[in-house]
Amino acid sequence: MKGMFRLIARTWRYTVAFLTGALDTFADPRVQIEQAIEDAKRQHAALSDQAAAVIGNQRELQLKLSRSVTELERLRASASRALVLADEARTRGDAEKAGAHERTARLFAMQLATVESSVADLHELLERAAAAAKAAKGAVEHNAYVLQRQLAERSKLLTELEAAKMQERVADALKRIGTLAPAGDVPSLQEIRDRIDRRIARASGRYELANEGIEARVLEVEHAVADARGDELLNEIRQQVLARPNDIEGGKR
Repeated sequence: MKGMFRLIARTWRYTVAFLTGALDTFADPRVQIEQAIEDAKRQHAALSDQAAAVIGNQRELQLKLSRSVTELERLRASASRALVLADEARTRGDAEKAGAHERTARLFAMQLATVESSVADLHELLERAAAAAKAAKGAVEHNAYVLQRQLAERSKLLTELEAAKMQERVADALKRIGTLAPAGDVPSLQEIRDRIDRRIARASGRYELANEGIEARVLEVEHAVADARGDELLNEIRQQVLARPNDIEGGKR
């Protein structure tokens, strides 16, 4: 029985794969292009949401740490004040009140120890969260750059698709007009055209395979060049901003 179920499941997977391949063959390229872009946009949105959650966690830890540091200072000041009051009571000879203030100071000190431990933990968590937030920002920026490249590629593909459709219409018109009828074993013009198309297609396929390993490196280099140019422009703007106060003072003089 289990073997039969496995056979049915395997047959179903093969059938789905076959039908998917058949549908892909007849699918509209324009629809496939738009689907690919929409999928890329969804992935970028999901990545942005995850990055926002990571950055939000960092902000939350920063707020907790700030409140804990404030509480730490308050408890330290309260413990110090209680000790001062205890010393004053002891000076006046009021041992009972001095003891009460001592106990209060000890209570503040115990709370202070707890908060100090919490602050240490928060510092460690915040360091990890900051590293995660930095990585998340970098991932979103890189993915946004890739998405822009994909959008540009979509425009290019749509243009090429329209050109291909025009060529197909021209080819159909030529077919309707008819081709010269060959004599004997001489191939027809259509057969010669098909052979040339096949050779071009195979050559194009080999060229694409040869360049697949290069595209990732080209993308990485282009991204690095864009980052370097952005840093250069940012430095120029910063120099201009720093120079403005001097220009204003010179004008006043």
